[in-house]
Amino acid sequence: MTGPDRRAAEDALADAYSKISQVAAGLTEASAMQPSRCAGWAVLDVLYHQLQDARRALVTFASPSPGPPDTDYVSYWRPFSPASGHPAALGSSGAARYARHVRIVASAYTPQALCGEWQETSAAAIRAARACPHEALITQGRALPTADFIATLAVEAAIHYLDMTVALEAAPEPDPASLALVRQVLDQPPAGADHTVPWPAGPSCECNLGPPCRYHHRNKQAPAGGSTSPSPASCDGTPPPGAPTPPTPPST
Repeated sequence: MTGPDRRAAEDALADAYSKISQVAAGLTEASAMQPSRCAGWAVLDVLYHQLQDARRALVTFASPSPGPPDTDYVSYWRPFSPASGHPAALGSSGAARYARHVRIVASAYTPQALCGEWQETSAAAIRAARACPHEALITQGRALPTADFIATLAVEAAIHYLDMTVALEAAPEPDPASLALVRQVLDQPPAGADHTVPWPAGPSCECNLGPPCRYHHRNKQAPAGGSTSPSPASCDGTPPPGAPTPPTPPST
């Protein structure tokens, strides 16, 4: 997998934010309280969450990474998987606290006030994306190439646009370029795959990913483990003390 084209990612972000702005401008007190696809959130809650993401973008575009990137626009999403064990993973207590925070703060806004702040902030984020001079950026403790970071913003905006508009029948069609980025992320190998040649020198594709199962992945990552992945389909070395018995392959 090659990284996203920066100009294309910038355009996808601009188009995705524009779609959200169109919907936000037409919200009424009634439509703002329509349900979204996000559990426990109404349309206005999702819009506030997107406002927070645009604010984070402004901070990130002024936060150059002091070292090389350690995350790309696909691996960025893996800590949020329910199986990751990350404090912010879907279904965690941290995620529940954040969801409650969003509901409380969003309820203080009128639809018009939140729309105005979203439009102003999202426009500034787009300008900052196009003007950012840095090759890599820091966000949430991870370093990403600037094009990859912009792509994550576009992916999140595309998904939450669909979340916002599930009950809004008059909403415009979603932006195709940002949806294409979503498909690229979903088409990549799942969490638990390691790069044989470390990224970014090694691509995120089947030709460079292993070990073959979660057991070997965990042994490779364990601090006391001695496993390596010399080729995409192999895992050599000694598992750490106390490691479980490896799974038996299914019979054919």
